[in-house]
Amino acid sequence: MPTRDAPLGVFDSGLGGLTVVRALREALPAEDIVYLGDTARVPYGTRGPATVIKYASGCAKQLVHRGVKAVVIACNTVSAVAPERLRVDLDLPILEAIGPGAKAAVDASKTGKIGVLATAGTIASGAYARAIAALDTRAEVIGQPAPLLVPLAEEGWTDGDVPRLAARKYLAPLAKANVDVVVLGCTHYPILRHAIEIEAKDLIGPDVTIVDSAHAIAQSVRSFLEQRDMHRVRDVRGGIELLVTDAPKSFEEVASRFLGAAVPHVELIDL
Repeated sequence: MPTRDAPLGVFDSGLGGLTVVRALREALPAEDIVYLGDTARVPYGTRGPATVIKYASGCAKQLVHRGVKAVVIACNTVSAVAPERLRVDLDLPILEAIGPGAKAAVDASKTGKIGVLATAGTIASGAYARAIAALDTRAEVIGQPAPLLVPLAEEGWTDGDVPRLAARKYLAPLAKANVDVVVLGCTHYPILRHAIEIEAKDLIGPDVTIVDSAHAIAQSVRSFLEQRDMHRVRDVRGGIELLVTDAPKSFEEVASRFLGAAVPHVELIDL
């Protein structure tokens, strides 16, 4: 088994999981991180469950091959269908994205009415509804697919009329349902948090809570590692290794916006 000094493995279908890496670097600054973006097969959100599981298995096995001590699924679509299969196939901790966001939402909600913005695949899976019901059987979950938010995040359209109008369109059904919490159920969406929050406060009210799934995942990973004495203890900041399955140059050009820092060399791999 890998030691506590081994890196963390993180994967997503593309760029979005870098918001989780960013949050992990804040929560666990000493950890080395290997990130894999499956850019050759993005997006996962429109794929069927069997295909998502197949792709996720390939990504996770590549990270295991690189000697990681745990695998973080930085993708809500994968987290909706694949964690149990990966736990059966791999002899490593598998940490997913939906449970932490669900818990943060339940903790924040006063009315029990929780809205979830996510990809069509995540909404269709019912994963957030199940995770929230397991924590609070009285809670009501209103899911809203928000497909335009992913390309907006990747194109860098994070402020201005376009992202705000898109956010407003997707938030309107949640406002009608009187939710008091909105979960950003896709790791791309934190890039657009400012626009989403402005529109949510206008439509739903000033007291609405926005749950950042990337932050929730990072806090969950930190608790998991510390409880098992698997966290790395040192004063030096951890490094990042970036792997992609296609288009490393274009990934590198956009990744700094998601990561909030300069991007190291991006390695092209074949799964």
